[in-house]
Amino acid sequence: MGFSPLLGNEQLKQNLKNSLHNRHISHFYLISGPKGSGKHTLAKLLAAAILCGGTDAPCLKCHACRKVMENMHPDFITVDEPDKKTVSVELIRQARSDIYIRPNESDYKIYLFPRAQDMGIPGQNALLKVLEEPPKYGVFILLTDNPERLLPTVRSRCTELNLHGLPKEILLPALRKEFPDTDEKVLEAAFLRSGGYLGQAKALIQEGLSVPEQTQQLVEAFSARSPMGLTQVLVPMEKWKRDQLIPMLDGWKLLFAEALVCRSGGTSLSPLAQQLARSRSPQDLFAAVQHLEKAALYAQSNVSPAAVCGYLSWALR
Repeated sequence: MGFSPLLGNEQLKQNLKNSLHNRHISHFYLISGPKGSGKHTLAKLLAAAILCGGTDAPCLKCHACRKVMENMHPDFITVDEPDKKTVSVELIRQARSDIYIRPNESDYKIYLFPRAQDMGIPGQNALLKVLEEPPKYGVFILLTDNPERLLPTVRSRCTELNLHGLPKEILLPALRKEFPDTDEKVLEAAFLRSGGYLGQAKALIQEGLSVPEQTQQLVEAFSARSPMGLTQVLVPMEKWKRDQLIPMLDGWKLLFAEALVCRSGGTSLSPLAQQLARSRSPQDLFAAVQHLEKAALYAQSNVSPAAVCGYLSWALR
């Protein structure tokens, strides 16, 4: 099986395969790439390969591989607090202490840091203490979408694995398999806007296929030039909290901006943006983007949701 589940990046995969075949395992790996580039996929495959008990590591069939892929292996430990903005120094110190407890089932003990860029300077310095003299069985895998936020002293100790976007001939077939009923133009647009990163392309398509009920109603009312329809959408939203309203306004602003691009001859992923582009002029769409941007600014400035929705009911008529 090897690293084939990770699409593209053939040279990187071959280099890893050669190193693992010769049991040249680094204590520290830094996997970098934008969101949706496959960092988590590569990290799990790498951990499985290090702990693999079969041939052509990772075989993904042996007991160890299966446990890693199912996040059940006791020697593959994730260091993160997803509900917090940063990775606390206390959590890093706990991992640093735990590394000196020998592995449970394998020859190696692997620590995964999914948000290495969110470790503050104190946390990175705490990690450095174990990076300088790690136990022979210790492996650290750091993931980041911004390696520049890591200290040079941390990066210098890591084997860097940089993920690249996929070419069209690889990405489009993957998207067709994932979204067999989606229009080819939408898939092409997802490829172009994602920069070749599969995760980003999938997210773009999914966002276009799944929209809130209020967004659908707003587009229909605006397309039909219906003040009553706009009022029926916005009046119930007057009771929303700001943390509900602001993301909706931001989403609407992006949708109308995409419609404006579509109206100017660009390609849009969203059927709703296409509907707006067909029904309203570029001037109307540009004005709507400005009104939505102003409404979002009002909401962020502690203007009440009722006042913001009232403003939009008048401005978007």
